[in-house]
Amino acid sequence: MREIILISFLGPDQPNQFTRLMRVLSAHSLQILDVGQAVIHNQLTLGIVVSSDDQTATALAMKEILILAHEIGLTVRFKPISVAEYNQWVQEGGQTRYIVTALAPELKASDLQAVTQIVSNQGFNIETVTRLSGRPVLDGAEAGPKRACVQFSLKGQMLDATAMRTACLRLSTELGIDVAVQEDNVYRRNRRLVCFDMDSTLIEQEVIDELAKEAGVGAQVAEITERAMQGELDFQQSFRARVALLKGMDASVLPKIAERLTLSEGAERLISTLKALGYRTAILSGGFQYFAEHLQAKLGIDEVHANVLDVQDGIVTGEVKGHIVDGARKAHLLMTIAEEMGISMEQTIAVGDGANDLPMLSIAGLGVAFRAKPLVRQNANQAISSVGLDGVLYLLGVHDKDLSRA
Repeated sequence: MREIILISFLGPDQPNQFTRLMRVLSAHSLQILDVGQAVIHNQLTLGIVVSSDDQTATALAMKEILILAHEIGLTVRFKPISVAEYNQWVQEGGQTRYIVTALAPELKASDLQAVTQIVSNQGFNIETVTRLSGRPVLDGAEAGPKRACVQFSLKGQMLDATAMRTACLRLSTELGIDVAVQEDNVYRRNRRLVCFDMDSTLIEQEVIDELAKEAGVGAQVAEITERAMQGELDFQQSFRARVALLKGMDASVLPKIAERLTLSEGAERLISTLKALGYRTAILSGGFQYFAEHLQAKLGIDEVHANVLDVQDGIVTGEVKGHIVDGARKAHLLMTIAEEMGISMEQTIAVGDGANDLPMLSIAGLGVAFRAKPLVRQNANQAISSVGLDGVLYLLGVHDKDLSRA
């Protein structure tokens, strides 16, 4: 008669423990059906599911395990598992899995309680909980921005995706935390291409507003820009109207504006990490090619696509050359680059903040609204508002400790 037993260990982590435990199980030819281990603050939690048709061998192995666990300071428990229970567990292995990522400058117990309540309401069970952010210090001496990230691996069937998305957005508003929900499939772990909006995404400014200030038409252009970003105006019409207001401006101001542009928090860290991990990066911008190329050189972006500001004899004409890069154009460019790379759309990531980014955010495998307007946050797959742009790395499952070793 086959016996299946879950052996659970708890206690201080020490070198060579796992090897010694495996040696006992191996000596009695027990089959390993499952194994999982976690260490938190040098405290070990280890579970092993074993199986054998030889009841005598199982009994001897359990006796030796008890003796060894006592020697190395571990508490051990044995739980018999029926064949029916085990077969049910095997069948559940084919279910769709999900990853929920909670992000904030600091995560409190009340924050995690709120997140896990949403998870529970959807009928999920939490399989693993992993901290992706670095170890926080308590004396306040840590340099740089604060980041906290906890990742939950779930099993089960989602009851209502719309309700879960709504609940996650509500947490962002009420508690100031971001909650991302992703299907845990092979594509999530094999993204290849990341495309960024530029203005108010990679950089903090809207370049056309900066140009307008130099041209003395800042108020008029800012009003049109805001209405376009909120989705109240057609992008192409509003864009041409804003550019027309720049007519007669001296193009010598362009380098000065480029130099005063400031990168968004976390942008440099995100791009350098993506490059180190082998991702291809692109800027798809409704802004201007001159400034996109400036960022390309500064950050090492692979390619850029933006609007070409027409300049004649050193003077801005108030027109643009070629295609205007609007929302539809961004989506088309994303698909084109992916096709050239020979990858599926599931392997792409798009990051933006405005209404004209929604088309590319909606077709990318991972679409991220970064510090975006309410309309964009509500319609994007994921949204990050509480931390910097490098928070995207957590959605890819990147651990801070991995970056420190890179």
